[in-house]
Amino acid sequence: MTDAPAAIALAPLWDARFGEAAPADLPETVPPALARILSRRTMRRLKPDPVPDGLLSVLLACAQSAPAKSDLQQYSILVVRDPAKRREIASWLPAQPWVAEAPVFLVFLGDMRRGRQLGELRGKPNANDNVDSFMNAAVDAALAMETFLLAAEAAGLGCCCISMVRNHIDALAELLGLPDGVFPIAGFCLGWPAAEGRVSMRLPPAAVVHVDRYDDTRLPEVIEAYDRRRHARAPVAPGSQRQTERYGVAEYCPWSENVARQLSVPERAGFRDFLARHAIRLG
Repeated sequence: MTDAPAAIALAPLWDARFGEAAPADLPETVPPALARILSRRTMRRLKPDPVPDGLLSVLLACAQSAPAKSDLQQYSILVVRDPAKRREIASWLPAQPWVAEAPVFLVFLGDMRRGRQLGELRGKPNANDNVDSFMNAAVDAALAMETFLLAAEAAGLGCCCISMVRNHIDALAELLGLPDGVFPIAGFCLGWPAAEGRVSMRLPPAAVVHVDRYDDTRLPEVIEAYDRRRHARAPVAPGSQRQTERYGVAEYCPWSENVARQLSVPERAGFRDFLARHAIRLG
Protein backbone atom coordinates (compact mmCIF):
# COMPACT_ATOMS: atom_id res chain seq x y z
CA MET A 1 0.00 0.00 0.00
CA THR A 2 1.41 3.39 -1.05
CA ASP A 3 1.67 6.05 1.63
CA ALA A 4 -0.28 9.23 0.99
CA PRO A 5 1.88 12.26 0.07
CA ALA A 6 2.88 14.30 3.09
CA ALA A 7 0.84 17.40 3.80
CA ILE A 8 2.53 20.78 3.28
CA ALA A 9 2.65 23.60 5.84
CA LEU A 10 0.24 26.37 4.87
CA ALA A 11 1.85 29.33 6.68
CA PRO A 12 4.81 29.90 4.31
CA LEU A 13 2.60 29.39 1.26
CA TRP A 14 0.14 31.98 2.53
CA ASP A 15 2.89 34.45 3.34
CA ALA A 16 4.42 34.04 -0.13
CA ARG A 17 1.08 34.54 -1.85
CA PHE A 18 -0.38 37.37 0.23
CA GLY A 19 2.49 38.78 2.27
CA GLU A 20 0.61 38.33 5.51
CA ALA A 21 0.03 35.66 8.13
CA ALA A 22 -2.58 33.03 7.46
CA PRO A 23 -5.77 33.47 9.52
CA ALA A 24 -5.75 31.42 12.69
CA ASP A 25 -8.85 29.45 11.70
CA LEU A 26 -7.18 27.92 8.63
CA PRO A 27 -5.65 24.42 8.71
CA GLU A 28 -1.96 24.19 9.47
CA THR A 29 -1.27 21.96 6.45
CA VAL A 30 -2.73 21.37 3.00
CA PRO A 31 -2.46 18.47 0.52
CA PRO A 32 0.38 18.72 -2.02
CA ALA A 33 -2.08 19.44 -4.87
CA LEU A 34 -3.36 22.55 -3.09
CA ALA A 35 0.17 23.59 -2.15
CA ARG A 36 1.14 23.40 -5.83
CA ILE A 37 -1.68 25.79 -6.75
CA LEU A 38 -0.99 28.19 -3.88
CA SER A 39 2.67 28.38 -4.87
CA ARG A 40 2.17 28.51 -8.65
CA ARG A 41 4.13 31.06 -10.62
CA THR A 42 4.35 32.23 -14.21
CA MET A 43 7.36 30.72 -15.98
CA ARG A 44 8.79 32.90 -18.74
CA ARG A 45 12.25 31.33 -18.94
CA LEU A 46 11.86 27.90 -20.51
CA LYS A 47 14.35 25.29 -21.67
CA PRO A 48 14.51 24.45 -25.39
CA ASP A 49 13.88 20.77 -24.58
CA PRO A 50 10.82 19.52 -26.47
CA VAL A 51 7.53 18.61 -24.81
CA PRO A 52 6.61 15.07 -25.96
CA ASP A 53 3.65 15.02 -28.32
CA GLY A 54 1.96 12.34 -26.22
CA LEU A 55 2.17 14.50 -23.10
CA LEU A 56 0.84 17.51 -24.99
CA SER A 57 -2.11 15.43 -26.21
CA VAL A 58 -2.90 14.42 -22.63
CA LEU A 59 -2.72 18.04 -21.48
CA LEU A 60 -5.07 19.08 -24.29
CA ALA A 61 -7.46 16.35 -23.16
CA CYS A 62 -7.23 17.80 -19.64
CA ALA A 63 -8.16 21.20 -21.07
CA GLN A 64 -11.22 19.63 -22.66
CA SER A 65 -12.18 18.25 -19.26
CA ALA A 66 -12.87 21.78 -17.99
CA PRO A 67 -16.43 22.91 -17.21
CA ALA A 68 -18.32 24.31 -20.20
CA LYS A 69 -21.51 26.37 -20.13
CA SER A 70 -24.50 24.08 -20.82
CA ASP A 71 -22.07 21.57 -22.38
CA LEU A 72 -21.88 23.86 -25.43
CA GLN A 73 -18.05 23.70 -25.46
CA GLN A 74 -17.64 27.02 -27.26
CA TYR A 75 -13.86 27.14 -27.56
CA SER A 76 -11.01 25.83 -29.66
CA ILE A 77 -7.27 25.44 -29.07
CA LEU A 78 -4.81 26.11 -31.86
CA VAL A 79 -1.32 24.58 -31.63
CA VAL A 80 1.12 26.75 -33.61
CA ARG A 81 3.82 24.40 -34.92
CA ASP A 82 4.86 26.21 -38.12
CA PRO A 83 8.23 27.89 -37.33
CA ALA A 84 7.50 30.73 -39.76
CA LYS A 85 4.23 31.51 -38.02
CA ARG A 86 5.92 31.32 -34.63
CA ARG A 87 8.57 33.80 -35.78
CA GLU A 88 5.91 36.12 -37.16
CA ILE A 89 3.99 36.18 -33.88
CA ALA A 90 7.20 36.65 -31.90
CA SER A 91 8.18 39.60 -34.11
CA TRP A 92 5.10 41.49 -32.92
CA LEU A 93 6.09 41.04 -29.27
CA PRO A 94 9.82 41.84 -28.99
CA ALA A 95 9.52 42.50 -25.25
CA GLN A 96 8.39 38.90 -24.75
CA PRO A 97 11.17 36.70 -26.18
CA TRP A 98 9.67 33.60 -24.55
CA VAL A 99 7.07 33.60 -27.34
CA ALA A 100 9.85 32.59 -29.74
CA GLU A 101 11.81 30.48 -27.26
CA ALA A 102 9.08 28.28 -25.79
CA PRO A 103 9.00 24.72 -27.18
CA VAL A 104 5.20 24.89 -27.48
CA PHE A 105 2.98 27.84 -28.36
CA LEU A 106 -0.81 27.65 -28.31
CA VAL A 107 -3.63 30.09 -28.89
CA PHE A 108 -6.86 29.64 -26.95
CA LEU A 109 -9.92 30.74 -28.90
CA GLY A 110 -13.53 31.56 -28.16
CA ASP A 111 -15.50 29.67 -30.79
CA MET A 112 -19.07 30.67 -31.66
CA ARG A 113 -18.70 29.28 -35.17
CA ARG A 114 -19.20 25.66 -34.15
CA GLY A 115 -22.61 26.37 -32.63
CA ARG A 116 -23.70 28.13 -35.81
CA GLN A 117 -22.55 25.16 -37.86
CA LEU A 118 -24.47 22.75 -35.63
CA GLY A 119 -27.64 24.75 -36.23
CA GLU A 120 -27.09 24.54 -39.99
CA LEU A 121 -26.39 20.81 -39.78
CA ARG A 122 -29.59 20.17 -37.84
CA GLY A 123 -31.77 22.72 -39.63
CA LYS A 124 -32.31 24.90 -36.58
CA PRO A 125 -32.04 28.69 -36.25
CA ASN A 126 -29.46 30.20 -33.89
CA ALA A 127 -31.39 32.58 -31.65
CA ASN A 128 -28.51 33.13 -29.22
CA ASP A 129 -25.93 34.85 -31.38
CA ASN A 130 -25.46 37.73 -28.95
CA VAL A 131 -23.29 39.24 -26.23
CA ASP A 132 -24.20 36.48 -23.77
CA SER A 133 -22.94 33.85 -26.21
CA PHE A 134 -19.76 35.87 -26.65
CA MET A 135 -19.28 35.90 -22.89
CA ASN A 136 -19.98 32.17 -22.66
CA ALA A 137 -17.42 31.40 -25.37
CA ALA A 138 -14.81 33.63 -23.71
CA VAL A 139 -15.40 32.00 -20.32
CA ASP A 140 -15.34 28.49 -21.79
CA ALA A 141 -11.99 29.24 -23.43
CA ALA A 142 -10.60 30.73 -20.21
CA LEU A 143 -11.68 27.70 -18.18
CA ALA A 144 -10.06 25.37 -20.70
CA MET A 145 -6.86 27.44 -20.60
CA GLU A 146 -6.71 27.42 -16.79
CA THR A 147 -7.35 23.68 -16.66
CA PHE A 148 -4.59 23.14 -19.23
CA LEU A 149 -2.28 25.31 -17.12
CA LEU A 150 -2.95 23.39 -13.90
CA ALA A 151 -2.47 20.07 -15.68
CA ALA A 152 0.77 21.24 -17.28
CA GLU A 153 2.17 22.46 -13.98
CA ALA A 154 1.19 19.19 -12.30
CA ALA A 155 3.35 17.49 -14.95
CA GLY A 156 6.31 19.72 -14.06
CA LEU A 157 5.99 22.12 -16.98
CA GLY A 158 6.07 25.92 -16.88
CA CYS A 159 3.45 28.16 -18.45
CA CYS A 160 2.97 31.79 -19.45
CA CYS A 161 -0.28 33.24 -20.79
CA ILE A 162 0.13 35.95 -23.45
CA SER A 163 -2.85 38.30 -23.68
CA MET A 164 -0.77 40.73 -25.75
CA VAL A 165 -1.44 38.69 -28.88
CA ARG A 166 -4.72 40.64 -28.96
CA ASN A 167 -2.68 43.79 -29.55
CA HIS A 168 -2.21 42.38 -33.06
CA ILE A 169 -5.58 40.72 -33.39
CA ASP A 170 -6.18 41.32 -37.10
CA ALA A 171 -2.73 40.07 -38.07
CA LEU A 172 -3.10 37.07 -35.78
CA ALA A 173 -6.51 36.18 -37.20
CA GLU A 174 -5.16 36.36 -40.74
CA LEU A 175 -2.03 34.37 -39.92
CA LEU A 176 -4.00 31.59 -38.21
CA GLY A 177 -6.94 31.63 -40.61
CA LEU A 178 -9.53 32.42 -37.95
CA PRO A 179 -12.99 32.38 -39.56
CA ASP A 180 -16.02 34.43 -38.57
CA GLY A 181 -17.25 33.62 -35.09
CA VAL A 182 -13.80 32.70 -33.75
CA PHE A 183 -11.71 35.11 -31.66
CA PRO A 184 -8.44 34.80 -29.71
CA ILE A 185 -8.42 34.87 -25.91
CA ALA A 186 -4.67 34.52 -25.30
CA GLY A 187 -1.48 32.94 -26.49
CA PHE A 188 0.18 30.37 -24.27
CA CYS A 189 3.86 29.43 -23.87
CA LEU A 190 4.67 25.96 -22.57
CA GLY A 191 7.93 24.23 -21.73
CA TRP A 192 10.22 22.90 -19.04
CA PRO A 193 11.21 25.64 -16.57
CA ALA A 194 14.72 27.03 -16.91
CA ALA A 195 14.45 29.03 -13.68
CA GLU A 196 12.46 28.79 -10.48
CA GLY A 197 10.45 31.96 -11.02
CA ARG A 198 8.80 33.77 -8.15
CA VAL A 199 5.40 33.79 -6.52
CA SER A 200 3.49 36.96 -7.41
CA MET A 201 1.92 38.52 -4.34
CA ARG A 202 -1.84 38.74 -4.78
CA LEU A 203 -4.48 40.98 -3.28
CA PRO A 204 -5.57 39.68 0.12
CA PRO A 205 -8.88 37.85 0.33
CA ALA A 206 -10.26 40.90 2.14
CA ALA A 207 -10.19 42.77 -1.19
CA VAL A 208 -11.58 39.97 -3.33
CA VAL A 209 -13.87 37.71 -1.31
CA HIS A 210 -17.31 39.03 -0.32
CA VAL A 211 -19.94 37.33 1.86
CA ASP A 212 -23.67 37.69 1.24
CA ARG A 213 -23.32 41.13 -0.36
CA TYR A 214 -20.67 43.11 -2.24
CA ASP A 215 -18.88 45.39 0.21
CA ASP A 216 -15.71 47.33 -0.65
CA THR A 217 -15.96 49.99 2.04
CA ARG A 218 -12.55 48.99 3.41
CA LEU A 219 -10.87 48.89 0.01
CA PRO A 220 -8.67 52.02 0.45
CA GLU A 221 -7.03 50.76 3.63
CA VAL A 222 -6.74 47.20 2.34
CA ILE A 223 -5.05 48.43 -0.85
CA GLU A 224 -2.71 50.73 1.05
CA ALA A 225 -1.52 47.86 3.24
CA TYR A 226 -1.16 45.55 0.24
CA ASP A 227 0.79 48.17 -1.71
CA ARG A 228 3.26 48.53 1.16
CA ARG A 229 3.73 44.77 1.59
CA ARG A 230 4.21 44.18 -2.12
CA HIS A 231 6.59 47.12 -2.56
CA ALA A 232 8.72 45.89 0.36
CA ARG A 233 9.09 42.47 -1.25
CA ALA A 234 9.15 43.25 -4.98
CA PRO A 235 9.12 46.96 -5.85
CA VAL A 236 8.07 47.97 -9.34
CA ALA A 237 11.29 48.76 -11.19
CA PRO A 238 11.46 52.03 -13.15
CA GLY A 239 11.50 50.06 -16.40
CA SER A 240 8.26 48.30 -15.42
CA GLN A 241 6.35 51.44 -14.49
CA ARG A 242 3.46 52.11 -16.86
CA GLN A 243 3.01 55.24 -18.96
CA THR A 244 6.17 56.98 -17.74
CA GLU A 245 6.02 59.35 -20.71
CA ARG A 246 2.78 60.68 -19.26
CA TYR A 247 3.28 60.30 -15.51
CA GLY A 248 7.04 60.15 -15.08
CA VAL A 249 9.12 57.68 -13.07
CA ALA A 250 8.05 57.51 -9.45
CA GLU A 251 10.38 56.72 -6.57
CA TYR A 252 7.49 54.84 -4.96
CA CYS A 253 5.26 53.24 -7.53
CA PRO A 254 3.04 50.73 -5.74
CA TRP A 255 0.85 48.14 -7.44
CA SER A 256 -2.28 50.30 -7.34
CA GLU A 257 -0.47 53.27 -8.92
CA ASN A 258 0.84 51.08 -11.73
CA VAL A 259 -2.61 49.59 -12.33
CA ALA A 260 -4.21 53.04 -12.37
CA ARG A 261 -1.60 54.21 -14.88
CA GLN A 262 -2.25 51.24 -17.14
CA LEU A 263 -6.03 51.65 -17.03
CA SER A 264 -5.81 55.37 -17.75
CA VAL A 265 -4.95 54.70 -21.40
CA PRO A 266 -7.23 52.68 -23.73
CA GLU A 267 -5.94 49.24 -24.65
CA ARG A 268 -7.06 47.25 -27.69
CA ALA A 269 -9.62 49.85 -28.62
CA GLY A 270 -10.21 48.03 -31.91
CA PHE A 271 -11.35 44.77 -30.30
CA ARG A 272 -15.07 45.50 -30.68
CA ASP A 273 -14.56 46.42 -34.33
CA PHE A 274 -12.67 43.16 -34.86
CA LEU A 275 -15.55 41.20 -33.39
CA ALA A 276 -18.04 43.02 -35.61
CA ARG A 277 -15.96 42.29 -38.70
CA HIS A 278 -15.89 38.63 -37.69
CA ALA A 279 -19.67 38.39 -37.40
CA ILE A 280 -19.75 38.43 -33.60
CA ARG A 281 -22.63 40.62 -32.49
CA LEU A 282 -22.58 42.24 -29.07
CA GLY A 283 -26.22 43.35 -29.16
